[in-house]
Amino acid sequence: MSKPLRVVFMGSPAFAVPSLTRLFRGGHTLALVVTQPDRPAGRGQALRPPPVKLAAERHDLRLLQPEKLSDPEVLRALATAQPDVITVAAFGQFLPRALRELPPLGCINVHASLLPKYRGAAPINWALIAGETETGVTIMRIEEGMDAGPMLLQRAIPISPEDDAGTLHDRLAEVGASALADALQMLARGEATWIPQNETRATRAPKLRDEDCRLELAGDPLPIVNRIRGGSPVPGAYLPWRGQRLKVLRAETRPDARPPATILAIESQALVCGTGAGGLALLEVQPEGKRRMTGAEFARGQRLQAGGQLA
Repeated sequence: MSKPLRVVFMGSPAFAVPSLTRLFRGGHTLALVVTQPDRPAGRGQALRPPPVKLAAERHDLRLLQPEKLSDPEVLRALATAQPDVITVAAFGQFLPRALRELPPLGCINVHASLLPKYRGAAPINWALIAGETETGVTIMRIEEGMDAGPMLLQRAIPISPEDDAGTLHDRLAEVGASALADALQMLARGEATWIPQNETRATRAPKLRDEDCRLELAGDPLPIVNRIRGGSPVPGAYLPWRGQRLKVLRAETRPDARPPATILAIESQALVCGTGAGGLALLEVQPEGKRRMTGAEFARGQRLQAGGQLA
């Protein structure tokens, strides 16, 4: 029977909470939880705690919120925790070498892609934008390169045509929690086998930039739908609209091939436009500063008509 491990958990956003919860219930000793400091958020810019902080407080776990992991006091606190292993799930800071070398079993990361594909901060978004039909989670050892360390295990799941970044995020968070629990059991039993990544198959998934989210109503509509799925619900793919931004949160293709940005129809739920190579039905949108609404609601509010232009 394997001996329980002393674990330091590092994570910040909602993606990391299932992993922390599973770890708390998994029989290992959670010596310390490390998360990002509270940050200003919302219109009032009030300090908002990261989701992992809230989860740690619910379980009455020891908590640390460093500005920089390289701070000598932070390294001393982590050393005092005496972890066998450090586990990371979307923490948000690079781990310095001194920290990576601290635990005897190393530092392992829950990464939301099937590495070596989609290394970086936004693997879920880019898998959808690329039109992938499968993704998953990789448990890998943290080394100097970005998501480039050897892999311990992977769990694959299908991507459905209805998935967007929000739904896929939630599913992968649960898969990641289960995979992390299995990985810790492998480490505790001394059964870990590390598999190097194939560098020739590596792809990047950097944080989405503004230009990655801007839509053009031209060309094959399927890549437009995939970009919308990859940006929904946040940061949100958008169309420029009368000096503002019209977020498009849900859309589907249609067979019509009218000129780009031509309004083809206003249906019960959708605003349908041509792209030159097909049709695009805007099912759910959000004008700047307003609530989410159907494409048809937006069209009626703007008094748009078939034959006009959405530009």
